[in-house]
This record gives sequence, structure tokens and C-alpha cells, in this order.
Amino acid sequence: MSEHTNNSNQESVISVRMMDIITSLLFIAVGLVVMTGSIKLGASWGSDGPEAGYFPFYISLIIILSSVVTLYQSAVVDRKKKKESFVDKESFKQVMAVLLPAIVFVLGVQLVGIYVSSVIYIAIFMVWLGKYPVWKAIAVSVGVSASLYLMFEYWFQVPLPHGSWINPLEFLGVQ
Repeated sequence: MSEHTNNSNQESVISVRMMDIITSLLFIAVGLVVMTGSIKLGASWGSDGPEAGYFPFYISLIIILSSVVTLYQSAVVDRKKKKESFVDKESFKQVMAVLLPAIVFVLGVQLVGIYVSSVIYIAIFMVWLGKYPVWKAIAVSVGVSASLYLMFEYWFQVPLPHGSWINPLEFLGVQ
């Protein structure tokens, strides 16, 4: 049994009703984008069968209709969900503690490459969340990145991103 009620000890960040409304609106937007693209491709039945956008058009129509029904239920019918907590502040903080550094890591991969970004990302998580000593975090993060480098660059011969802004591994001869 899941617990959706808001305890007096835990402050809610957002209600179930509001999340239902936001999700419905996002799916309506996605459905409209897909539908528009399908119409540009051709969403009718041609002389030789369905055109390229035929099936995506009808799938997006189903998504839009389902989302409109969910939006109506959330906004009009299920007013009691306004009091139900979707996520409390402590749980939200824990999710953000992982999500925000992951976003920075992805941006780092684009700017300085996957190997340098991985060293920093793994080391920070080991020290911050894992409470490992700094020397262990550095050893493990450098070891993991070096292993990935050897595996992909030499054995598989599949180059991974080295960074578009700056290539910090250029001094080692990594192009």
C-alpha cells in the first residue's frame, strides 16, 4: 500500500493533483508536436497504403485524448488529491542531490570530455554521499576512467567524447 497522504511532520513540495495536471499538459504538448510532424509527413491513406505519418498521427491523437481525460479528472473531478502529497521536502532534496550533479556531469561531458568529467563526478559522489576518504575517491575515479579509456579507445576502438570546449587530455596525446 503506497502512502500518499501528507504527514504533519513532512512538508509537501507538490501535490498529486498538481503533478497529474502538469504531466497531462506535458503529454498534450508532446502529442501536438508529434501530430504536427505527422501531418507534415502525410497522415492519410495513400494509393499504396498508409503514408509515413499515418500511424504516428493516430498514436498522438490517442495520447492527446487520454491526456485531456486525465487533465479533466485531475482539475475538476479529483479535488481531494489536492491535499495528497506527491513528494515531501526531504525526499525531493535527496532526488535533487543526485539529479543536479548528473546534469552538470552531462554538460561536463560536452565541454571537457567523458573521462575528466567521470573522474570529477565519481570522486565527488564518493566523498559527498559515500563519505569515503579523498584518497580512495581519487584512486577509484581515476582507475575507473582509465579503465573506460583503455576499454573503449584501445580495445573497442570507439572514441568517446573528449570535449568540445577544451580537451584536458591533450597533453597525453589524446585527440
